[in-house]
This record gives sequence, structure tokens and C-alpha cells, in this order.
Amino acid sequence: MLSADGTILWADASTSPTALPDSRARWEAIWERRRVLAAIAHSHPVGPSAFSAEDESTMAALDDALGRKLRYFVVAPEVTIAREGDGPIESVSPEPWWTGLLRLASGMRKDR
Repeated sequence: MLSADGTILWADASTSPTALPDSRARWEAIWERRRVLAAIAHSHPVGPSAFSAEDESTMAALDDALGRKLRYFVVAPEVTIAREGDGPIESVSPEPWWTGLLRLASGMRKDR
């Protein structure tokens, strides 16, 4: 979770490279930080460089719950993509400073 200036507000992890189980702590963190929350990022360590159907439904639910559109990021091995709400998907370049940390925490390297 990120603020508008790119500050990391909260992070969590999973033991699986392909799944992040639902978490009450995550939902509470979102709600507690809702006034400063601007973006949510997650990784797809083995791809794809796209938003999944589950990503799409979660993003829509978050935007509805918060009453505004957040910016969403997927960090994949070779690229970072983003979109605001249900807007168009864009490749992010240059990548934000935190993408390297997320790749490292997710067990991937950009040069793979």
C-alpha cells in the first residue's frame, strides 16, 4: 500500500510465489489508512504481466468501498504495469523506487 508520494504504508507477504491468501489484517490496514492510501501494488513473480480476473474484482470492490479510484500496480519479472480504477493499463517507465524491493521480496529478478 502506497501514499500519493510513494511512501510504503503497509506490506505483507506469502509463502507462495503465486498466491496471497486473503487476510483480515490486510483489509484492516486498508481501512485504517484509507485517507492517505493512493495505490496498491502486488507482484506476479511468474507472470503474467497483466491484471488477473481476481485482481480486477478486488480492485473494483476496493474502489467501491473507498468511494474513489485507487491506482493499482502489478510488478512482474520484466515490467511493471498500472491502472487507475478501471482505466487503461499502462507500462510504467521509469519504474518507482520500490519495484526492486518488491521483486526481491517476491524472489524474482528483472533480468530473468
